[in-house]
Amino acid sequence: MTTVVPTSEEDPALSVVRFTAEASWADAGPELWVVPFASFDGTQLVKSGLLWSHTMKRLCIEAQECIVVGRWLDLASLMLTSADVIFSKVSEKDLECIFTVICNLVTKPESLDESLEMAKLIATKITQQPNEKPALRLKIMFNLYNLLENPYSRFFVYMKALDLAINGKVTEHIIPSFRKMDDLLKEWNIGIQDQRKLFLTISNILKENAYTVGEAKEEAVRAIIEFVKAPDMFQCDLLDMPAVAQLEKDAKYTSLVYQLLKIFLTQRLDAYLDFDAANSTLLKSYGLVHEDCIAKMRLMSLVDLASAESGQISYALIKDTLRINDDEVEMWVVKAITAKLIDCKMDQMNEIVIVSRCTERVFGQRQWQSLRSKLATWRGNIANVISTIQANKITEDGTQAM
Repeated sequence: MTTVVPTSEEDPALSVVRFTAEASWADAGPELWVVPFASFDGTQLVKSGLLWSHTMKRLCIEAQECIVVGRWLDLASLMLTSADVIFSKVSEKDLECIFTVICNLVTKPESLDESLEMAKLIATKITQQPNEKPALRLKIMFNLYNLLENPYSRFFVYMKALDLAINGKVTEHIIPSFRKMDDLLKEWNIGIQDQRKLFLTISNILKENAYTVGEAKEEAVRAIIEFVKAPDMFQCDLLDMPAVAQLEKDAKYTSLVYQLLKIFLTQRLDAYLDFDAANSTLLKSYGLVHEDCIAKMRLMSLVDLASAESGQISYALIKDTLRINDDEVEMWVVKAITAKLIDCKMDQMNEIVIVSRCTERVFGQRQWQSLRSKLATWRGNIANVISTIQANKITEDGTQAM
């Protein structure tokens, strides 16, 4: 049996447990607590009061046990259950104080893994009802974020905050944080998959946001630069976003950033080299490395060749388009295969690449029309196969009958 060491009634966690329990009791009313009692005579309220006293005592003892033995995750779960019940019943000021105490529990464990589990528990609970006081919930999420030491815990909470902002329709409160994204990425040090998820969420926020399109210019430029920098992202729909499209006719430098995006999504290496020759200072100001851009554009150009050359590309054309030596052609084809940009076979005798599939850099109207044509062709081929099978079956049945 656990020995409970008395703690001060002023302990913030115990105060929250008591406050939320009392608020729940006041909201539910005595009738909820007398269900276990069969009689409804004059002793009803006395029994109700006894039950309430017993329940309060049990909750406080359980909270004390958690504090004494350091069961911080259990304590957080206990406090969250009560706090969730009264979220719509008390003032925002009281709620903020309650969740400040709950969020502060993540600083208690010595293990960063346990702190991460607590952060997941708290963040999940806060985001369960995004339409109820969404701005306050988002504020609580940022308070939780600032209390965490583990970079990945911070990233997890930030992603949950993005989802909350979208579902609660309060994205205007989180958009300012996009301006610090370069610093945040360095801090989190997350992998490629997490980066993709992050950029996709941010792009969706910028695409669907209701605030003035003109205010999104800075974030639009940042999204473009991040796409160009990413060494393994070769497809995006940024060109179709209003926040990005407005850059095309904007001031000199933002229009150049739009041109750069268009080159990466619709043109080949020679267009990039011409652009760099005229705007190398601009590219450096955004932290773009020329050699990295060339490497990415070579792969993008190879994808464009695969899409435009009807399934076969000569080694000579690859060499000229990518501006490489003869002995580098197959190496770049292998790189494209490894990046899952194309599926192909290399015919070394005839020096051609036979492409069976390639990734589209953008997927717009032209790509949908192409897909529709392919589906129609496949449908026709399948219909012909079915007709042939049926005809053979009829012939076979007739032969057997004879």
